[in-house]
Amino acid sequence: MAEKLMKYADAVEKFDPVFGLETHVELSTNTKLFCPAHSEFGGEPNTQLTPVSLGLPGSLPVVNKTAIDYAIKLGLALHCKIAEWSQFARKNYFYPDMPRDYQISQYDKPLNGEGYLDVELEDGSIFRVPIERAHVEDDAGKNTHIGGADGRIEGADHSLVDYNRAGVPLIEIVTKPIEGAGARVPEIAGAYVRAIRDIVRALNISHARMEQGNMRADVNISLRRHPGDPLGIRSETKNVNSFRGIERTLQYEIRRQAARLEDGLDILQETRHWDESSQTTAGGRLKSDANDYRYFPDPDLVMVHVTKEHIEEMAKQMPEMPHERRKRLQAEWGFSDLEMRDMLNADALDLVEQTVDAGAEAGAAKKWWLGELSREANARGLSLEEMPITPQDVAQVEKLVVAGKLNDKLAKQTIAGVLAGEGTPDKVVKKHGYQVVSDDGALDKAVDDAMAANPDVVEKLKSGNMKPMGAIIGAVMRATRGQADAKAVTKIVMARIRA
Repeated sequence: MAEKLMKYADAVEKFDPVFGLETHVELSTNTKLFCPAHSEFGGEPNTQLTPVSLGLPGSLPVVNKTAIDYAIKLGLALHCKIAEWSQFARKNYFYPDMPRDYQISQYDKPLNGEGYLDVELEDGSIFRVPIERAHVEDDAGKNTHIGGADGRIEGADHSLVDYNRAGVPLIEIVTKPIEGAGARVPEIAGAYVRAIRDIVRALNISHARMEQGNMRADVNISLRRHPGDPLGIRSETKNVNSFRGIERTLQYEIRRQAARLEDGLDILQETRHWDESSQTTAGGRLKSDANDYRYFPDPDLVMVHVTKEHIEEMAKQMPEMPHERRKRLQAEWGFSDLEMRDMLNADALDLVEQTVDAGAEAGAAKKWWLGELSREANARGLSLEEMPITPQDVAQVEKLVVAGKLNDKLAKQTIAGVLAGEGTPDKVVKKHGYQVVSDDGALDKAVDDAMAANPDVVEKLKSGNMKPMGAIIGAVMRATRGQADAKAVTKIVMARIRA
């Protein structure tokens, strides 16, 4: 039965939304957090295992030092207070993908304490997100439910468990309750998680591919009548793995909770799940408090000691941060603030930079990724980085255009061939015989024929009306199968009418 919803504008006018995010980022270490099992996405199920990652009796964990260093770097980027002493604890709960029946996490002594992240919104304004902690823990395995709708447990007749991911190191970044966002809650949440993604990629500590599950977020939201009132009862929507999903989860939950409160109904403190197909959330289990997890220090692991000298060493290794990089690239490329925001909103900045590095001019690289390729990605339901074309391919197409070997139409056809799996741009061009007509005689004849077939257009051109020029260019393009250079055609036509 569909839940009653209030219009979003009415909901944020009547209620003050307060939200929080728990962002899980898998670290791209070679091995798992507490054992030497290999850690790689996409391996054959249940092949990346050791007795430790399976939780077998007598197996003992040993902390991965690289994972701790990665966590320190992220803590520095998030302006966190990095603890000299931190501790791992056992978080006890039963779930089939947790082979030990407890998770090794951090509780009252996390590695990274309070911090903040300033995020830039679409209008250029800055919103500061307060961070409570960024602690280290190991991931669970992955359940695959068979027989139900959309891979969900509802209606499934059995489930398969892959423990390859069990034990992979991750950082959970927990915000404080985020107040004062008003109607911009979804926008701020999306911008925040995108900023986290950009930071961990800049640090080279995570692939941060949401579609692969190595970055995901738990979305918390509650409503209250007025700012300053006690916080309302919150829902927590688990494991949302897309930016759009995070934004739409918040929109939906605000509308759902507002309708319930307006009708005098209670809000359950529960976990919920986002359903992409129906664009709704569904109730899961009642949410436990921290005490219900029976945290206690893990007796098999000593406390982690991080010296000030080691933190200083990590600080020296910090790369250029995303906001600094954006300012530098904007200055180098001469782009406006709007052009940069367009690229950021399309998640195209990395692709444009790589295309420029491969030899294309920045404006041309932006044109391809935000134009032809964005339209095709939208049609396929893919992100730009999922498209079957590389920045090097795009740069090669642009080089052929600059060299006069392809016109815009042929370049688009070449791009289409690459996307269709026909190979590199050079192979596509060779296969189809794409080439701008450069034979002066052939082009002259095509122009003469087009002008002879369109005498009324020629008269308008002679009178100074250049608008009908497209009719002549179009006729020449048809005659040359789209292989004429429009600039060359225009030049010949102008020479003819001035003769």
